[in-house]
Amino acid sequence: MAEAHQAVAFQFTVTPDGIDLQLSREVLKHIYLSGVTSWKKRAIRFKNGVLTGVYPASPSSWLIVVIAIMSTMYARIDPSMGMIDRIKTSLPVSEFMTVQTQTVLSAILFATGLWLSFIFLLRYILKALLSYHGWIFESHGKMSFSTKVWLVLVKLLSGRRPLLYSFQASLPHLPVPSIDDTINRYLESVRPLLDDEQYKQMESVANDFKKDPAPKLQKHLKLKSWWATNYVSDWWEEYIYLRGRDPIMVNSNFYTMDLLYVIPTHRQASRAANVVHAMLQYRRKLERGELTPLRALGIVPMCSFQYERMFNTTRIPGIETDFVQHLKDRKHLVVYHRGRFFKVWLYYGGRHLLPSELELQFQRILDDKSEPQPGEIKLPSLTAGNRVPWARARLKYFNEGVNRASLEAIETAAFFLTLDDETHGYDPENIRSLDLYAKSLLHGKCYDRWFDKSFTLIVYKNGKIGVNTEHSWADSPIIGHMWEYVLATDCFHLGYTAEGHCKGDINKSLAPPTRLQWDIPKACQVIIEGSYMIAKGIADDVDFHGCLFNEFGKSLIKKCRTSPDAFIQLALQLAHYRDKGEFCLTYESSMTRMFREGRTETVRSCTCESTAFVKAMEDERTTVRQRLALFKKAADKHQNMYRLAMTGAGIDRHLFCLYIVSKVMDIDSPFLKQVADDGYGVSYIIVGEDLITFHISSKFSSPETDSFRFGQNIRQAMLDIRALFNPKEKKM
Repeated sequence: MAEAHQAVAFQFTVTPDGIDLQLSREVLKHIYLSGVTSWKKRAIRFKNGVLTGVYPASPSSWLIVVIAIMSTMYARIDPSMGMIDRIKTSLPVSEFMTVQTQTVLSAILFATGLWLSFIFLLRYILKALLSYHGWIFESHGKMSFSTKVWLVLVKLLSGRRPLLYSFQASLPHLPVPSIDDTINRYLESVRPLLDDEQYKQMESVANDFKKDPAPKLQKHLKLKSWWATNYVSDWWEEYIYLRGRDPIMVNSNFYTMDLLYVIPTHRQASRAANVVHAMLQYRRKLERGELTPLRALGIVPMCSFQYERMFNTTRIPGIETDFVQHLKDRKHLVVYHRGRFFKVWLYYGGRHLLPSELELQFQRILDDKSEPQPGEIKLPSLTAGNRVPWARARLKYFNEGVNRASLEAIETAAFFLTLDDETHGYDPENIRSLDLYAKSLLHGKCYDRWFDKSFTLIVYKNGKIGVNTEHSWADSPIIGHMWEYVLATDCFHLGYTAEGHCKGDINKSLAPPTRLQWDIPKACQVIIEGSYMIAKGIADDVDFHGCLFNEFGKSLIKKCRTSPDAFIQLALQLAHYRDKGEFCLTYESSMTRMFREGRTETVRSCTCESTAFVKAMEDERTTVRQRLALFKKAADKHQNMYRLAMTGAGIDRHLFCLYIVSKVMDIDSPFLKQVADDGYGVSYIIVGEDLITFHISSKFSSPETDSFRFGQNIRQAMLDIRALFNPKEKKM
């Protein structure tokens, strides 16, 4: 009860002598500090808005321009060529505005206009410079003179100490490729998958499309590219993600793992506290724009717009389409543990809770022995099932009363935290440990993650952590940047005591976490159970294998004078051919963040060059020299396609947008018919210099795939390609 009273700023009692008003100075102090913090945030955002709005100039440059103009006037020189006089004549004369005041004000207005014009000119020049992509196609270590000059100019115009969003207005728009280029590259990408007769048919369909209706569709895309910030991204978010009515668990959401070999503490509450505190620090830097924008070569800026919706964001279900709700200044977190939901405040007296204070709150939740309310334990499975039942249930059962208040607490939270009652992590003694760890992060029990939140932080009983991320608001590099910051802050800056607790004193006066209340009727519980069964069916069908390849890594591959990404992609082609005995359409994700609001593009890794190399590897008659020559040719081809995708000359996003326009215009084109793909999903991460992790997924229901088998094929393919660079004999 004492803790509850601390949360009340004042109390009053009616007595015969009147009203006895009792004020809590401590709580009033915290209210005051909270208000001060709020106003500080507004001031910082205003300041950053000004700095970003005038970048690459600075506010102080305005004063320099004004002083320069005023100085020329006193020297009886008119740099405005009469414009100051024209501004002066348009100003009203009054007792408050003398002739001298008019002159000064006119000069200031002219100087401001000149300064703004200068900013727009700088941005235009910088945008034109950033539209040059010749540098990316040059060989490593061989930079042309024109690229060197270009780099110097970009560096000069990029200003000093940019904030996260400083370059947004200077980034070029994503260009629309020509129809001829896209069709030619498309035909080239499908050539190794089709026999001569099939390819002829495809050529005929493509040529018909090129004549009609391609020109009509292309005109509309060109118009959109002039009008919209990015001609792809809004449609990509809407049609690929938000309009999908199938479950987003497994099909869309993705996961991020903890450090494989390090557990800073085995105390669940302590690890959760440090990580949450590190995330709050990152959010503060994000809100203030203090993070440094990512820049290729340390100079060429990447688009930062995806960072905006990292926190306080939820995908809200709808009948026909979902929408992304993003809020600001939400100061609480919702925690799920053993089927119960708890609301935890993240601020105290206008500051973030310290790690030791967060540990206390999370430990209180872990120690809470209360039972879940009816329907509460599997409630999150609504976010794991089909979207339409969830949308209807939300409208019918969560639109009023305690259900609405509790759901609002979840959807407005900074993010969602699950204190998992399982133990996971990588165990070198258990070959399946990484598989189970990944599957837990991907779908858990199908009812212990809120899949609609921008991300769910998962903390296991043994202190291991991970993140499950909703995909519509951003792509994996964005959450990866935050994750690297959090892990580094957790391990190297915050740290733990010798007993594994968070550092700092414990503030026991904090009000305990608030239990969210639910009143879920039986009809809604039936819907929840239905969503759970659908999600469980999907989860049970996931065949996953995590493969740690530590025989060699990035360091050795670079010594072979080839791209690590190209090396791995060719190994995947070889592994797949050995696994299935055939080639298939292969997509590798690339990014288009050198353009404003750019997201992703795909690289079609199965090429004529890669298939020629794979066939040579499987042909005992070919020599090592022949195989090595074919490898280098295929690797160069892959690198060139990757660069084309990064510079806006990819295939698939252009075809996707043409398809959307064709549907809007009710035009049916055989060329734009979508092709379903079947096979493996492979994610790989190059860790340091000597480790590559492969995350392989497929479906148990597919008789043709086996993730563990494919992992072994990848390992052998990597070793076989490596042997080309240090052969012991002429033939293999």
